[in-house]
Amino acid sequence: MPSHRNIKGWGALSLAIGAVLVTTAGQYPAVRLPPGSATGSALVTVTGCGPGGGPCAPARHTVLLSGASALTGRAFALDRREASGPVEITLRTPGRLTDVTVTDQRGRGVPGRASQDGTRWTTTGALRADARYTVRLTVEEARPGGSVRRAARLDFRTGRAPAGERLTASFGPSSGRTYGVGQPVTAELSHPVPESALEARRAVERALVVRSEPAAEGAWHWVSPTTLHYRPRVYWPAHATVRVRSGLDAVHVDDRLQGGPSTPITFTTGDRVEAVTDVASLRMTVLRNGRVVRTIPVTTGKAGYRTRGGVKVVLGKEPLVRMRGDSIGIARGSDDFFDLKVRWATRVTWSGEYLHAAPWSTDVQGSENVSHGCTGMSTEDAAWLFRTVREGDLVEVVNGYGEPMTPFDNGYGDWNLTWPDWQRGSALAAGPGHTRHASGSLLPAL
Repeated sequence: MPSHRNIKGWGALSLAIGAVLVTTAGQYPAVRLPPGSATGSALVTVTGCGPGGGPCAPARHTVLLSGASALTGRAFALDRREASGPVEITLRTPGRLTDVTVTDQRGRGVPGRASQDGTRWTTTGALRADARYTVRLTVEEARPGGSVRRAARLDFRTGRAPAGERLTASFGPSSGRTYGVGQPVTAELSHPVPESALEARRAVERALVVRSEPAAEGAWHWVSPTTLHYRPRVYWPAHATVRVRSGLDAVHVDDRLQGGPSTPITFTTGDRVEAVTDVASLRMTVLRNGRVVRTIPVTTGKAGYRTRGGVKVVLGKEPLVRMRGDSIGIARGSDDFFDLKVRWATRVTWSGEYLHAAPWSTDVQGSENVSHGCTGMSTEDAAWLFRTVREGDLVEVVNGYGEPMTPFDNGYGDWNLTWPDWQRGSALAAGPGHTRHASGSLLPAL
């Protein structure tokens, strides 16, 4: 907590109804400020880490309101060490918070959630350091003859972020392009955030914002300390616009890191295109927006080279690619070795699984598995598929014998995790604080 001298330096403390007591739950001293002119009282409590540093409970700044009939403009400052901690508005007088909006000095909203009983509202988005915020709320009180609604306003300022390395995010896919509905969003962080740093991971997730039109429920998943993927619960809607941005700039992440600026991206989705290969029948069915547009005889991986099962995402397309057996561990001179120039190759794994033209196997396509793991078809069908699909489109293999597609280490296998398993990779799902609210204003349920 700042010293009394530092608190005066904020200049934003125009003080409270009756008296304001700024105190801490811990090792910081209480500081009493001069009383204001209005009636009633307000209590501002700042709870967080002690000065020793290290792991600690989530920072929380709580404003307890009473004397609702006298609520007018108030101001307070938050400790600079906890510039981005959540703020909780708690109503002590009988009544409900029927509307709460938190905005910064540029009018940008901060998301939050209300308690079931409507007496508390807590910010869930990251707060920027060294910024001014305004809380506008409505309190509904039950009175004889009907309820009465009263408006209130609170102003607060966050502290400056401590010096530290800048944490930024580099987003994918490329901005300004159209992708298939299976395309995940990726975020590569400039510095690692370890799994043990749960609060720092939560701060990062709250600050990385993904919005789509039409809207789609989704979540981030930590792939590694430096990599996150975001996907919807189900695939993106067709012909959606997806916007991804970072609110990390000036956010206090932890004692080591503060957020820096990141470049946002915007991309669109096309039709929902799916290529589903049934290994049992050796037929690929291609669907566009749920309607079958072509059925293709194929061959898949033979024994020892079975094609991976599950859902994959198109990574790219190569009109001509050289494929060699030694790239997948087959020794030269072996009966299984191959060295071929292959046409119309659609890539689905980084290790070299493609859907491609295989004119050498047309006699057995639709009846026998003879490939080394790729899905082969006639040159005509492969060229048609090549023209039909784009990056991010869905490729699924069912009723096969191969190992399942892994989620992250060989392309985009993100869709092979169930939604509950996907959510378990989010720091926001790990204990208190899990929320998906997106707006800065909430009306508690009555």
